[in-house]
Amino acid sequence: EGVSELAGGAHRRQVRVHVTSTLSLDLLIYLPRDHAGPVPAFLAPNFYGNLSVHADPKILMSRSWMRQNKDFGIVDHRATEATRGVRSSRWAIEAILSRGYAFCTVHYGDIDPDVNDGFKNGVHGAFPSSEGERTGDAWGSIAGWAFGLSRCLDALEQDAGIDATRVAVMGHSRLGKTALWAGAEDQRFALVISNDSGCGGAALSRRQFGETVARINEVFPHWFCRNFHAYGADVSRLPVDQHMLVGLIAPRPAYVASASEDLWADPRGEFLSAKHSRPVYELLGAPSLLGDEPPGTNVSVQGSLGYHRRDGKHDVTELDWAHYLDFAALHFASKDD
Repeated sequence: EGVSELAGGAHRRQVRVHVTSTLSLDLLIYLPRDHAGPVPAFLAPNFYGNLSVHADPKILMSRSWMRQNKDFGIVDHRATEATRGVRSSRWAIEAILSRGYAFCTVHYGDIDPDVNDGFKNGVHGAFPSSEGERTGDAWGSIAGWAFGLSRCLDALEQDAGIDATRVAVMGHSRLGKTALWAGAEDQRFALVISNDSGCGGAALSRRQFGETVARINEVFPHWFCRNFHAYGADVSRLPVDQHMLVGLIAPRPAYVASASEDLWADPRGEFLSAKHSRPVYELLGAPSLLGDEPPGTNVSVQGSLGYHRRDGKHDVTELDWAHYLDFAALHFASKDD
């Protein structure tokens, strides 16, 4: 624990979360300097280790498997000092802290390596199947990462500085899919944010626009259960679609965000998924305020459901975070009030 240079001296905590005797996760927490009592928080998994989210020299080096990226100083799937702060542009930590929220993050590779390894490592290796061969509905990596986020929430419940009843889970891309699943599976998450999550996340599968069910299961066969693979050739046979996933979060607030140039993630399909989850929110007395067509570019609509489509590519920007912070302020009591 220590005091960082962030936001004039935010409190830094680094907590090792022991899930089993063979699996542990490193959770990085920044608390606002002048927090009085427990504060609401954002919990978000990261791609390149906790040290990648900010140049803070005190953030511990990741010990786990990491996606190879020589530009980010990641060689042989291990972080180096050159990795420090390489993804800071995606994390508006100063803005989050200045609005009275804690920022919490965990490296997704701590939970499960993002490789098709036969489910032998990470969280799956910690919970081996007792039935021999895996069943068709056995969990994949998306479910594994979501399980890890719930274990991080367990830890936040033990932190006197965090109000664990007001934790928003946020994820980008494949980790946006993960955030949606974590929010659907664990009702303790009070607010859920999907940023450019695409196929298997917020985008409707039946549109078959951009990344498709067939393509995602071909390239990333470990992400979902094996039963999902059976629908690649005919998605019309799917008994569900992604608006139902958003609906499972109701009546808790959910935010779906897209980017205009991120056609692989199908911005239109992401909006339609939020739109078609409206009946569930309305049934449960939580009006969405979403119209039948998406709002103008960079404009955010915020009720129990939130949505925006910003200019640009597949990324997380300051504008995205500005909308998420406003959405959290709408639903959480904070220093904004």
